[in-house]
Amino acid sequence: MKEIYSDAEMKTLVSSLHSFVQKGYLEDYKVTDKGLKAMKTKKIYQPDQVKVADFHRFEGSSDPADESILYAIETNDGGKGTLIDSYGPFSDTMVTEFMQKVEEIAKK
Repeated sequence: MKEIYSDAEMKTLVSSLHSFVQKGYLEDYKVTDKGLKAMKTKKIYQPDQVKVADFHRFEGSSDPADESILYAIETNDGGKGTLIDSYGPFSDTMVTEFMQKVEEIAKK
């Protein structure tokens, strides 16, 4: 994965998200029971149609519930956008399972 933003831009979820948007990651993604859904185009993607270009984890200063992860996603048809999830014990199991499949495919 290539680094898309500088250390100065990675301080907050909002600033990192803004940086991705400026770099063309305009779609918002959500994991559903059918796959990764592009919220604007309504297209559904399977793990083999998705690649993680970059990601960043954010840790809350004192509360584990504040932990999150921001993924910069690229799809096989040229789509670019972001997916946000809680990180750690509060993560969405559907997102975790989907992203694990994406990671397994990327390792092949």
